[in-house]
Amino acid sequence: MDPLDLIQQGKISRYFRSTRKLAVPTLVSHITQRAAGKDPLFIEDEDYLFMLGLLKEISGKYSLKIFAFCLMPNHVHLLLSPNEENLYDAMRDLFARYARWFNRRYERKGHLFGGPYRQAVCFDDRYLLAASLYIHLNPVKAEIEEDPRLYRWSSVRLFCEDDAPKSFVDPSFILGLLSKGKQEKKKEYRRLLMEGSGIETEPVLEQEDAIEKFCSKLVLMFPRLFKQVDSKKHVSSASGMDLLSMEALERQIEDMKNKRFSAKNPKSKTARKFIVEQLTARGYKQFEIAKKLGVSRKTVYNILKSPG
Repeated sequence: MDPLDLIQQGKISRYFRSTRKLAVPTLVSHITQRAAGKDPLFIEDEDYLFMLGLLKEISGKYSLKIFAFCLMPNHVHLLLSPNEENLYDAMRDLFARYARWFNRRYERKGHLFGGPYRQAVCFDDRYLLAASLYIHLNPVKAEIEEDPRLYRWSSVRLFCEDDAPKSFVDPSFILGLLSKGKQEKKKEYRRLLMEGSGIETEPVLEQEDAIEKFCSKLVLMFPRLFKQVDSKKHVSSASGMDLLSMEALERQIEDMKNKRFSAKNPKSKTARKFIVEQLTARGYKQFEIAKKLGVSRKTVYNILKSPG
């Protein structure tokens, strides 16, 4: 089934793609881009400043809402939402212009970036909050800073400091998931950031489900807070879709693995296919789905081909 069909049916909470991008207006995307090989993207302060200037210009030119960012020495994280169907054009403009400037500045030739940018579309409020925290914790995980609030090249100040300056980046969409009151929201975000820094994470550039795993750990640490977050429905309200949470999908996977689904029951067949379609839409390959569900690759293939 086409991922867009799954989106409209409210069956996806996160959609990952490195090649086939979704440019549907109002969808929140976590964009990642990395340098080719071990080359740096940023060498001097002027490089970071030029990218930030470009990002501000591009956000206005293409009517993008920028929620959070982090510029790392060899990769970039952006959390954003387009108001129009132009995400691909905006990102192509951003990264192509930066690459041309960088190559001229350092008299180099060849590709600066290691392939197309990656997009993880977020449909779940808990995943959105976890993605923001993950982005701001990048300098800590890379051992560049011990305190994420000290890193100059991210939007973290806007989320943590009461007197943060106005910016083209708007943290209110994400901070709105937390307590009432502007100062209370930032205090709560600071607490999540500092306690979340102790959670072991995987690099999302290598592990597509790294933020989902990080989110699951956060939910266990702060169950009451994330229950509150889940009730906000910010993402689904913005997209006009009421969507299934990842936890609900995991419960269905457990039911399937524990053989609570009857192979002869038409409803069970539909449920099995629904699970496989969601995992496929999240970027899982068939052999990965088979391993996750405890079935053979042929079973996964047959489920996808079935009319149920």
